[in-house]
Amino acid sequence: MTVSMLQQIKGKLVVSCQALEGEPLHSDYIMSRMAVAAEAGGAAAIRANGVEDVKAIVRAVSLPVIGIIKRDYADSAVYITPTLREIDELMCLSPQMIAMDATAHPRPGGLSLAELVQAIRSKYPRLLLMADIATLAEAINADTLGFDCIGTTLHGYTAETQGRQLAQDDFCFLREVLAAVGRPVIAEGNVATPAMAARCLALGAHAVVVGGAITRPQQITQRFVQAIGG
Repeated sequence: MTVSMLQQIKGKLVVSCQALEGEPLHSDYIMSRMAVAAEAGGAAAIRANGVEDVKAIVRAVSLPVIGIIKRDYADSAVYITPTLREIDELMCLSPQMIAMDATAHPRPGGLSLAELVQAIRSKYPRLLLMADIATLAEAINADTLGFDCIGTTLHGYTAETQGRQLAQDDFCFLREVLAAVGRPVIAEGNVATPAMAARCLALGAHAVVVGGAITRPQQITQRFVQAIGG
C-alpha cells in the first residue's frame, strides 16, 4: 500500500464486524456482508475477529482490516490476540493491522508485553500494531513500547475499570490519553451514537471504532426495548 492505513482512516469511522459463538449473527458469511454494508455506508476500515471472518471480509471488501483473535487461556485474563500464535494465524491473511491486548495483566505463556512486541516486530517488521488498553498507565506504556496506535478499547472491560464508560464526563478518559501519548489514539468502546463518534474526533481522536451500535442487532433491539419500557 502506498498510503499507510493510519493515513487512510484518519478522521474516519472504522466498523467492528464481530459476532461471537452463540450470538445470533455468528457466521463468517454474515460478517462479510456486514462489512460490505459498512463499506457501502462509508466506513474507512473494518475490525474483525478470527481467521475465518477476516478471510471472508478481506475477500468481500476493498477496505483495510484490523484483525484480532479472541482466545481464552486458563492462565491469563488477556484474550484479545494474546500470544504470537494468534499473530501468526492472522498473518497468513496479511491484514494491514493487528490489534492486541496491551493491558498490564499477565500474559499467557509468560512473555511480557514488551517481549511479545519485540518478537512481533522482529518477525513482521511492516505490520501495524494497535494497543487495546484500559487505563492511562497502559496507554503510556503502549506509547513507550512503540505501538503504531493506541485504542481505548478495553476501558470499562477490565477489573480495574469495570463500570466506567468512555463517554463519561465528556470523554474524560479519552482526553487524558490524548494529552499523555504521542501515538495516534483510536476511540473505541461503547461509542453508541453518531454524536458520540463525532465528539471523539472533535476532541482529537485519530479515528473512531463503532461495533455493537452498528453490527449487533440484538443489542440495538435491547436498547429500544429498555427505552420504551417493554
